[in-house]
Amino acid sequence: MGVVTAHQLMASDKLRRQIVFESARLMYSRQESEYYRAKMKAARKLCRGWVKPSDLPSNAEIRQEIQRFACLHEGESRLDNLLQMRLDALRMMRLLKRFRPRLIGSTLTGHVRHGSDIDVHVFTSSADAVVMTLQDEGYDCEVERKRVRKHGEERVFTHIHVRDRFPVEITCYAADLVSYRFKSSITGTTIERASIDELEMCIAEEHPDVTLEEALSASLDAVDRFQVYRSLLLPLAEVEQPRKHHPEGDALYHSLQVFELARDEQPYDEELLLAALLHDVGKAIDPDDHVEAGLEALDGFITDRTTWLIANHMEAHRIHDGSIGYRARRRLAESEDYPDLLLLGECDRDGRLSGMVVPELDDVLDDIREVARLCG
Repeated sequence: MGVVTAHQLMASDKLRRQIVFESARLMYSRQESEYYRAKMKAARKLCRGWVKPSDLPSNAEIRQEIQRFACLHEGESRLDNLLQMRLDALRMMRLLKRFRPRLIGSTLTGHVRHGSDIDVHVFTSSADAVVMTLQDEGYDCEVERKRVRKHGEERVFTHIHVRDRFPVEITCYAADLVSYRFKSSITGTTIERASIDELEMCIAEEHPDVTLEEALSASLDAVDRFQVYRSLLLPLAEVEQPRKHHPEGDALYHSLQVFELARDEQPYDEELLLAALLHDVGKAIDPDDHVEAGLEALDGFITDRTTWLIANHMEAHRIHDGSIGYRARRRLAESEDYPDLLLLGECDRDGRLSGMVVPELDDVLDDIREVARLCG
């Protein structure tokens, strides 16, 4: 057996650190969601070939590096998010108290980063009862039943996904498993979890300056503007438009087309992207005056610039066809946002194609959230 030299050890250690860094980068940027896949992808890139799984760094090393990324890129906002996520988790767990909820994951441990969700286990014989409880409080839920085969045995896991200020995943287990010690499928260690009382104690210990009930009340008053956008956009799927001017069909499909065209031109202009996506929300409220109806519904949830673009998007069509008066056009042209108004009008006219491939609404809203985070 050959002797391993100090140089080889140093080279190996350097490679390991590089794999840790690249794996963490892939996971922090959401290009990968699983540790093993991120490590293998990083190793293949750096080693330019196959690497033994036993030579890869541990999940804990990568998790620590991800936290370094979070501290570097998110700063104090990460700690603010952690508190808000714990408050949201506590509020939801109180709502689901009869299902004996337990908080797990990064919201409990504190290892949150941008895009982290809130993970809760509940114990019940009826997932439908959980869904009904959430829907009665106005939460938007989606049920997913996932089949998992392990050690030759197939099990079905029921997940309830809740779209809120922070995404929530609720996993339903049989009622008699509330005392069962769950173990990680990756590390084999017992999963840390907290009851309502334990979460309240955690908040008191780790956020000593917070008065719990006051903080809960304040966070409840904080409206997620993206949920407002979603609630106004969804009804557009039922708004069928005149085929002469809108061969593409419903108003939501049209709005998603306009958004895509605007994103092709100015992908990091959040205010323009929102104007493109939201310009027709009033059609589901008052078709006879959809501009004013939309602006009234959006009041307080969009900037002055987005408001101006939506308010004048119909004028952009009149500029295009030459039917606008000289004074009205000159008034609009005096604005520094005039070129963007013309662009919005162009996207509005071109976003009327039958069969155009567009992303799902929730994906679009997630993309704009990311633009807001990066450019805010």
